[in-house]
Amino acid sequence: MERRIGVVGIVITDREKAARKVNEILGAHGEVIVGRMGIPYREKGLAVMALIVDGTTDEIGAMTGRLGGIAGVVVRSAVTPAIKED
Repeated sequence: MERRIGVVGIVITDREKAARKVNEILGAHGEVIVGRMGIPYREKGLAVMALIVDGTTDEIGAMTGRLGGIAGVVVRSAVTPAIKED
């Protein structure tokens, strides 16, 4: 399958309930994560994360789908067209 590079944005609106589940899912899909940055936005009671990913649409979709199924989590992604392997 063709691979894609992309960015996944995650906003966690209920850190106490969702953060552990989010981290479990990210750990389970670590093979597609190239980089990760997370910022707690304490004044708003939120956490904001950005991921750089490299994987097939199935791999990226499986991860974002699981994340999006968690209450208090909003996920959006943007991916490149298919990348040709050398």
